[in-house]
Amino acid sequence: MQVPFLNPSAQVVALREELIRAVTSVLDDGRFILGPNVSALEAEVASVAGARFGVGVNSGSDALTLALRALDVGPGDEVITTPFTYIAPAESVVQVGARLVFADIDPRTFTLDAADVARRVTGRTKAIIPVHLFGQAAPLGPLLELASRHGLRIVEDCAQAIGASWNGRLLGGIGDIGCISFYPTKNLGAAGDGGMCVTSDEGLARKLKMLRVHGIERRYHHDLHGYNSRLDEMQAAILRVKLPRLAGWTARRAEIAARYSEGMSGLPVELPVLAEGNTSCWHVYAIQLDGRDGLKAHLEANGVPTLIYYPLPLHLQKCFEGAGWKEGDYPVAERVARRVLPLPMYPELTDAQVDHVVGAVRSFFRA
Repeated sequence: MQVPFLNPSAQVVALREELIRAVTSVLDDGRFILGPNVSALEAEVASVAGARFGVGVNSGSDALTLALRALDVGPGDEVITTPFTYIAPAESVVQVGARLVFADIDPRTFTLDAADVARRVTGRTKAIIPVHLFGQAAPLGPLLELASRHGLRIVEDCAQAIGASWNGRLLGGIGDIGCISFYPTKNLGAAGDGGMCVTSDEGLARKLKMLRVHGIERRYHHDLHGYNSRLDEMQAAILRVKLPRLAGWTARRAEIAARYSEGMSGLPVELPVLAEGNTSCWHVYAIQLDGRDGLKAHLEANGVPTLIYYPLPLHLQKCFEGAGWKEGDYPVAERVARRVLPLPMYPELTDAQVDHVVGAVRSFFRA
């Protein structure tokens, strides 16, 4: 049996007729930029994120950059985030001219270590970007307390966590601004790039809407230095077809995660752990073990390709080599990067495919 690591086309096959009707409707309507589908999706996604306002932008990466700009983060400021994630949050800090500060991670949840964040706060710290990695919340309790004590802003990176919650509250609407990605392999994926900022602050929503369209509120009157970062109407129409299925897809991901965990119980691997108060949308199901590469090769030989998130922490990436970071600066992130092994995870996986993956893992340890 072959089990694809990712399979975004499976949703296209299942929803083909509805997707074609949605795209055709946009073509017939002729409003291709910031049309009615974008407006409707903004309200719908804001609700899923527990926020009042949504602002559709070109990508999840742009959402982070515009969020920092909306919060007036810039040169002279410091922003704390994690070195164990995709580069987008770190990149956004660099793009607004602020100083990037990393804090280490929790070895079980892979999200920020709040105590290490607290140690790195200075008088120049302006914001924290907690990344809700692999589908569950970063430690928002202590981070919100820290932000309140020091007057800091919280930008939630929800690229992998749409629909997840912390202490009964939906992720995205808890901090000042939440940032969502609609990259095709995300839990709610478009047929191209797309993203959204969500917030309950009307003033921030207004500013974000200006920033995404060259800093204008009135045509040809540029009040801010902005960007060309608008969510495409076609992508919004596609996302609106998919959004009503999100809860069902999330429930199926949870079933798959439970089946994986039950099937691999007792093996010498560390299974995913949910922090108290968290629900996960299970964007990624990742185990940890020493000697990961041996299991990775074994799985691929048995029809189960894998992809490592993330093989090299951000502080060791070449683009940051002039910043002075070195191996050993963030030991937990470095150890996790050597041991983490994500397994196939998407709602279209069948029980038979999940069982094949589990069987392949178990056979590795019997060899």
